Amino acid sequence: FICSKIFSLVSGINGDLQVCDHHTVEDCGIAMGACLKEALQDKRGIERYGSMLLPMHLPVLICGFVCGWPYGLAVGFVAPLLRSFTLGMPPFFPTAVAMAFELAAYGAITGICYKKLPKKPLFLYVDLLTAMIGGRIVWGAAMIICLGIRGGAFTWSAFLSGSVLGAIPGIVLQLILVPIIVAVLQKSKLIPGE
Repeated sequence: FICSKIFSLVSGINGDLQVCDHHTVEDCGIAMGACLKEALQDKRGIERYGSMLLPMHLPVLICGFVCGWPYGLAVGFVAPLLRSFTLGMPPFFPTAVAMAFELAAYGAITGICYKKLPKKPLFLYVDLLTAMIGGRIVWGAAMIICLGIRGGAFTWSAFLSGSVLGAIPGIVLQLILVPIIVAVLQKSKLIPGE
């Protein structure tokens, strides 16, 4: 059922499959979730991949292309705050607050660049890279302010580590997926193209 380098899990399920099998599957999922929660306790040792793969960035960038800068800005600002309040990650202050400004900049810059620049494939990368650089600069400024409020400091090495070095897989993913998605949307005439 579940296999990894660390452990394997095999499960046998008995239930009223002839009546309605999806309830049995749901019950199994709930039971497995409860078992994992109990087994993992404080969750020490679990790697977090969000800061590396940047999963909130993709929909915000695409929103800027598809819906324009006002919606890109709004979605970018709300997404990390809402996720922090509902799921507890990222931590609200300073991370989610700084991310709100960063992602708002991504959505706004992507939407503005896409509206103003030619709709050719090369310019999709110009739009995207401009938003990625601008958003990271905004994130750095927001972190300086947030940590300054808290009485701390935000160093150049922390900026590079948090915005570039630790995020390389997510940056590569964005540079591959976003232009492909936008090109497909252009080709299907769902957004303006060439």
